[in-house]
Order: sequence, then C-alpha cells, then structure tokens
Amino acid sequence: MIQKTTLFLTKYLIFFGALFAFESNVNAQTIVPQQFDGLEKLCAGGSFNEFYATFSYVDFPAGTTFVVELVDSANNPIATTLLLTTDVSATQKTIKYAVPTDLIGSDAYGLRVKSSTGVTSTRFKNSLGNTSFPAYYKDYEASFFINNRSDAAMICSGGSLTLTINNETPTVPNSSPVNYSKIKYKWYKDDVRITGQSSSTLLVNTTGKYYAEIDYGLCSDVNFSSNRVTVTSSSSGSGVTVTSSLGNPFCSNGTGTVLTATSGNSYVWKKNGTVISGETGRNYTTNEEAVYTVDVDFGGCKATGTIDLKNNSFNASIDVADEFELNEGETVNATVTTDATSPTYEWYLNNTLISGATTDTYLIAVRGNYKVKISQASGCIATKELVFKVLGNSGPSGVIPNIINLRGRIPYWNIPNEYKNATTNVMIISSNGDKVLDVVDYQGDWPQTSIDFKNVNPVYYYVIKGDAGEKKGSITVIK
Repeated sequence: MIQKTTLFLTKYLIFFGALFAFESNVNAQTIVPQQFDGLEKLCAGGSFNEFYATFSYVDFPAGTTFVVELVDSANNPIATTLLLTTDVSATQKTIKYAVPTDLIGSDAYGLRVKSSTGVTSTRFKNSLGNTSFPAYYKDYEASFFINNRSDAAMICSGGSLTLTINNETPTVPNSSPVNYSKIKYKWYKDDVRITGQSSSTLLVNTTGKYYAEIDYGLCSDVNFSSNRVTVTSSSSGSGVTVTSSLGNPFCSNGTGTVLTATSGNSYVWKKNGTVISGETGRNYTTNEEAVYTVDVDFGGCKATGTIDLKNNSFNASIDVADEFELNEGETVNATVTTDATSPTYEWYLNNTLISGATTDTYLIAVRGNYKVKISQASGCIATKELVFKVLGNSGPSGVIPNIINLRGRIPYWNIPNEYKNATTNVMIISSNGDKVLDVVDYQGDWPQTSIDFKNVNPVYYYVIKGDAGEKKGSITVIK
C-alpha cells in the first residue's frame, strides 16, 4: 500500500512539474516587432497589396508558426492574407502579407504578430513612431465622371440640380466607383470640401466649380477624382411652384385634387421622395396626402418645386410606435383610431396586402414593415396611410440565419439589424445562378413571392457587403 502511494505521489509531482515548466516556457515566449522603415500607412488596392513585417522571437518551440493581424481601435483582430514567411535568422522572421480586400478602411488600425501558441506581440510602430495608422483597401483606383461627363451645368434662378457619379455599365464593376457599396466620397466646391456630403450624389443650388473625390481617409489620392463641373445660373426659367386645385388642405370631390407645376419642357413627379412611375406631365391627380415634388426642365436649366399636401377630411392614428421590437412568442394588437365616416381598412406586410385584414385592429405576430390604409368614401373622399416597423432579435449580433421556415412565425430571411441600412448591399442568388435579390437597405422581407420547391428544399446563396464587412453563406428554404 505504501509503495502504491509513493508511486502515485511521484507521478503527481512529475506531471505538475512538467506543467509548471510548460507554463513558465509559455510565459517566457516573446515577440518583438521592428519598426516599419519608411512606411507610414497601409494603402492597398488592386495595383499594390504587398507589405512586410519583421520581428524577433525567443523561447518558442520548433514548428511554431506566426501570422500578422490588423487590429482596430477596440483591439479586435482582423486576419491578413499570408503571402510568404522568410527566416532572417534563427530568432527573426519577416512575413509578407496582404491587406484583406473587404477591409473597411480606417485611419486608426494597428498591426501585431500572433503565434500558433497564442502569444501576441505589442503593436508595430510606423515610420512616424505611431502604433495607430491608416489602413485601406482601394476597390476603385481611377478617375471617374459626374454630370454625364459634361463639364458644365446650369440651374434656374431659385432652382437646384443634382450632380451624380456616372455608372453607365453597372454590370462591369471597374467601370464606376458606384459599383462598390463601401466607397464614400468627398465633394468640393471651388476647391473647398463640402462638409457632411459623402454619398454618390450632391444637391446643388448655388453656382461654382464642383467635383468629387473618393474618400480613402489618409490614403486618399487626388488622382481618384471626377471631372470638374462649372455650375452657372440661367436668367431664363424660374423657381417651381406647385398648386392644388382643391386647396391645401384639400377636401376631395371623388376624383382627387390636381397638382399643377410651373410650365416647363418636362417633368418628374415624386411622392415622399420616390419617383411616381409614368407621371411626366405638368399635372398630377391624387387623393392621398404626402410631400410631392416635381423636377422641371426648362430647356437649359432645371428647378424643383414642392408641396406638403394635407387632407382635411379625417384624422387617424395607431396605438403602436413607429418602430418597436417583437420578442419570440409575443403578439401585439395594433388598433387604428379615426373619426372617418364609415372607414374601410387595408393592412399590408412588406407591401403585400394581408388577406382578410379589413378591420381597425390587426394582431401582429410576425416581424416586418407594416402599413394600414384607411379610406373614407363619402364626404371628403380621402385615403391615409399609417406605417410602422416591427423588429426583433434575430440572434446574436452578426449571426445570419441560414434557414427560412415559410410556415413559421417569421417566414422571411430576418438578418441582424446591423445589416439593414442604406450603406449595405444584400444580394441573393439561386442555385441556378439567377440573381433573385439585389438591394440596399434590406427590410427583412424576402421572399415576397412563392418559392418553387420541386420536391426538394431549395438552397440560395447570399452576399452582404457594407460597413460591417462582407458576409457570404447559404440559405435553405423549408415549408
């Protein structure tokens, strides 16, 4: 019995002695990065994407491998692409690496080395001695055009026009920076940057010389800019006014009120900022209140008019917030209150009419974008729309579902809210290679049409590109 106890204690001491020696060895493992010689920033792109990191290391076991990591301002690691590892000496290596092509650029990245044993170095310093520096991948590296390649534009006195970055061949990615959703822009007037403008369009209402430049932060290049457009003012034409035949507010006589714009050569009507398809005449008839705008071309200059049209026939409100969250298993009753005479109701989910929903109350059990249309058919004939959005927790942040149950509570592809914005592009492709969805500001409403199962559960593939990075994966639809 004494011999067995002695043998056990001996093995116990040997094991923990080895463990202590291992932990001591790990704690002694050290990576010392060298300063970048002559390199202030990582400005990568299709024309150049090779960088070097040299470091010393001690007390690592044979077979240890090393990788270079970018780290953001919160010290979160971002993998780079390993191109080549060179042994400078027995205790020093140089790694050639590439910046990720889907990197969201920033002026405050860092760089470190990580070993396969889990040890990380301190941050490298650039040639200025800084541990934070710019890192960008330039998707588009060329000049581009605005204003349909014309170097001149004219606005009417009191009018405005929109300068737009050209995208003549959207199926050819390198033909325009607009084809890369993460690119932002800097706009200039008379060589002075216009603050707060970063989209691919610019509303102009004053004369001057305008141009755009791709915004790659401190990696920006003046060669990646547009043609210069000189905007002048025309003495012809005028500001545009919009009148309502029944006044504003108006009381409909059944056919609606007629909106009339200042006379010009051509017209583009919009309702709440969205172009009204097919409406290109001077007049537009409506029964619905909204903000209506019309772009008028006077033949040499353009101007825009606006009317915030109100209907005084009845009031209506709904007892839910414009945007609220619906947790798993919950339902919410949405009720309309109105003083309309004999009102009728139509409820919509993701712009699809909900069959049988014709009362002032609807039970919300599914997340999505809702709209209820209230109509009054006597007295002042009018229609009003109330809209609201129902959100929900689709899982941990960044987790994208890969299954859609068409008979479940959420018969849509409900991705995390961080991917639902105007700077994120969402594309879905069928297994046959057909593009079935390609939108920005995705609203969590796919599929909107029936799916052909053909005795199998169809599989689709998604690509999400935006400020949160690029995500790819598959979606299986079941019923």
